[in-house]
Parts: sequence; C-alpha cells; structure tokens
Amino acid sequence: MITVIDMLKTAARNYAMYRTTRDEIANLPLDVALDLGIYRGDADRIAREAVYGKAA
Repeated sequence: MITVIDMLKTAARNYAMYRTTRDEIANLPLDVALDLGIYRGDADRIAREAVYGKAA
C-alpha cells in the first residue's frame, strides 16, 4: 500500500524533474532549439508532457 509519505516523495521528485526539464528547454541555444524544432516558449508544456504525460 502506498503511503502518503511515498506519494509526497513521488510528487516532489516529479516536480524537480519538471523544473529541470523546463529550465533546460528554455535555456537551449536558439540554433539548437531550431534544429530540434522546439519553440523555447513552449518549455512549460513540453516539460509537463514529458514528466506527467500528455493530457487526454
């Protein structure tokens, strides 16, 4: 059975991963972002989908 503590740890871990991913995408050099087809302004959405999954 998953305890509340385990759920909080998982949520904190996921949020840390989201922030790291978001910051890395937002700080990509422009030429790299363009090569990858990424708009840096979408960093929040891209990171959220990568960590939490795509919303239905």
